Amino acid sequence: MSARPRLIFPARFHRPTWAEVDLDALQSNLRRLRRLLPKRVSILFVVKADGYGHGAVRVSKAALESGTIDGLGVSSVEEGILLRDAGLRRPVLILGSLYPFESTLAAVRYNLSVTAASFDGARLIAQAARRAYGPARRFRRLRCHLKLDTGMGRIGVSWPAGLKVAERLAAAKDVDFAGVYTHFSSADSDSESTAEQARRFREALRELEGAGLRPRLAHAANSAGALLYPEARFDGVRPGLAAYGLWPGFKPALSLKTRIVFLKNMKAGMPISYGGRYKTRAASKIATLPIGYADGLPRAVSGKGQVLVRGRRCPIVGAVTMDMTMIDVSSVPEACVGDEAVLIGSQGSEQIQAGELAAWAGTISYEVLTGLKSRVPRVYLREKK
Repeated sequence: MSARPRLIFPARFHRPTWAEVDLDALQSNLRRLRRLLPKRVSILFVVKADGYGHGAVRVSKAALESGTIDGLGVSSVEEGILLRDAGLRRPVLILGSLYPFESTLAAVRYNLSVTAASFDGARLIAQAARRAYGPARRFRRLRCHLKLDTGMGRIGVSWPAGLKVAERLAAAKDVDFAGVYTHFSSADSDSESTAEQARRFREALRELEGAGLRPRLAHAANSAGALLYPEARFDGVRPGLAAYGLWPGFKPALSLKTRIVFLKNMKAGMPISYGGRYKTRAASKIATLPIGYADGLPRAVSGKGQVLVRGRRCPIVGAVTMDMTMIDVSSVPEACVGDEAVLIGSQGSEQIQAGELAAWAGTISYEVLTGLKSRVPRVYLREKK
């Protein structure tokens, strides 16, 4: 029999609603990804949006402990500062355009790598670096990556305009022009557009190299790009979904759980929840769960979603409310107050993945996990040593 997992609890919580994050699963996913990639390809683990809802600091530490990653990716200066304040000293790249000027100065103070997505952005980055690392304080340089737009249409400079931006960065004495990257828009669904974006990026790299400006790190692929398009791995990849177990063949790291706090036997034709749009079709046993849309359970799953109780699927009935959700447990006659209810995760032989919950809500797993609110405590699991 395997050892029982060790639970690492946050500050005490009393409402029985929580998210479990399996740090061993996360590390296993990263090790599997590392084995699938050539040794020369670096891994920038994306921990933006509080580590996709898993807790950025804890998953970053676990990832670094695994010895599989080379750096971390965040979306803002604030997210980078959070990691630095937690004592993490590995490279952290801000995967977004910086504004206003003061945010670049903050990135300098916390030794964060920044993104230049335009000529003006490169100019401001050079100015901030000069102010911080001028002649009297030239101990290091501000690491910067150039972002090229090859078809995403979000941020990034198009080619060949990107060549002038690269020249500006390379000419700045206090800037370390460390990388160049792009972002695939449809790596998980459109092979033609992904191949075209990769071709454009490859052509830009050739021209940068021809001009003597090719930085040491070129990266483009998210999890889908890294796993489906080996030719698009370049010098590094930026996994998110695979690391968190949201890609086929990888183990989900997060489970969302609560407990039944109230049970009621209801006659046929009785309304449930706001608006009374749902009415029991027969005599029913209805359970109330202390979780709602204020916790991140999408209201759109009302009347569509399911929850696991004693290893069986029970439908959500009536509208999901701010703090509570009702489910029909008539098919689980032995259900009682205190029973665990699983909204994401496994119970017995059944499983509800984040993608399934997302489909009920008409969205994607990213939104479901990053939408989990801070009032849902994260409980971290590690195997006993």
